[in-house]
Amino acid sequence: MSIAAVERETGLPKDTLRVWERRYGFPRPERDPRGERLYPEDQIARLRTVKRLMDRGMRPGRLLALDADALMALAEESSGDAPPRSALHDLALFLLKTHQAGELRRELVQVLMRDGVSRFVLETAAPLARQVGDAWARGELQVHEEHLLSEVLQAVLRQAIAQLGAPAGPPLILLTTLPDERHGLGLLMAEAIATLEGARCVSLGTQTPLHDIVAAAIAQNADIVALSLSSNATPAQTVESLRLLRAQLPPAIGLWCGGAGAGRIKRLGKGLRVIGELAELGAALDDWRATGVAARG
Repeated sequence: MSIAAVERETGLPKDTLRVWERRYGFPRPERDPRGERLYPEDQIARLRTVKRLMDRGMRPGRLLALDADALMALAEESSGDAPPRSALHDLALFLLKTHQAGELRRELVQVLMRDGVSRFVLETAAPLARQVGDAWARGELQVHEEHLLSEVLQAVLRQAIAQLGAPAGPPLILLTTLPDERHGLGLLMAEAIATLEGARCVSLGTQTPLHDIVAAAIAQNADIVALSLSSNATPAQTVESLRLLRAQLPPAIGLWCGGAGAGRIKRLGKGLRVIGELAELGAALDDWRATGVAARG
């Protein structure tokens, strides 16, 4: 595959692949007659595994130092802490492989109606997204099938949020991602939980420039800016972006972040609150309300 195709297949940006090649000696693409990079299938499979382990908070430097066998052993070992697969998850994988998007959506809507929003997000949507990602990393699903799940889940979650209605009380949370963050499923799951907990939510979607986040927060009179960080986020760059954003936001506006990338941030600046798991969001909102003027960070 070309480098552009590998980016689409793995979700790893082209610049990241080039940096890894120089810094770690992997991947090791071949070259076509024009000197363009070509990646063999075994290297693409290894990159898939690296991507999924990064999604669990592991650092690329450690992963790229491992050979293929050691990397696979680590992936199998780390899968032991994954939630057990239910009959629904097996059915969802089958529907994805057979490209039955409509049937998959109907199944998920039925679970949502049976379990309610909170259980659906925490026990169905989040584990299913992880398990589908693992299946993709093992080569059992193609990237377009993983993307299909994301689109179906987002459609179901948007429907659920609309049916909850707009809460009347504080806080008002502005949800978005940093400019280089393209993944929005975690953001939508957080919006569903926060709305259920009585927070008013305004979502800007993904990849919002910092100055626009600040402008929107002020214009919306937001109490909290909440960011979703995936494992694709570069820790150093993310810390710098958070530092700049915190400096530009009015002190009265809280800055929260969550997602797989949030756990990799080692230097936490003052005025930033990290939400480790979606299940912790309700307690964070309780803390905010309990202080009267809010637990900002």
